[in-house]
Amino acid sequence: MKNQNKAAACFLATTFGSGFFPIAPGTVGALVAIVVLWFLPPISLFTLILATIAFYFVGIWAATLAEEVWEHDAGKINWDEVVGMMVTVIALPKTEIVYIAAFVAFRVFDIIKPAPARQSEKLPRGWGVMTDDVIAGIYGNILLQIVFRVFIKV
Repeated sequence: MKNQNKAAACFLATTFGSGFFPIAPGTVGALVAIVVLWFLPPISLFTLILATIAFYFVGIWAATLAEEVWEHDAGKINWDEVVGMMVTVIALPKTEIVYIAAFVAFRVFDIIKPAPARQSEKLPRGWGVMTDDVIAGIYGNILLQIVFRVFIKV
């Protein structure tokens, strides 16, 4: 049973295997997320927030077990990018320009990791893996809320 749990956790932690993509697996995970979010039928803000929270905690579990197989925050673990993308688009209009900007903003913040994102990577186990991407998503969301609600009305 324990090996089955690790196998399931690794499958999820790699976003159903997309983390094994040889080039930029984090970007691939974020791309998978934004495409799935785009094609989802309309869901309420409340449902998106609940799903994001649930995916965060499931990701902590999956990343924790995946780290027992690979090293801490291994590049192939990209479920954290899925959750980060979900955070980035919360309460934003579902338009092409917003989703493209969300993808770019999230990836930029995920790569540069402004405080406290970089520090949160040091949290133990799956907590560190998931939390820095949630923080990057929060930064991306705040930036895009300002851009698309104050400067560019969409």
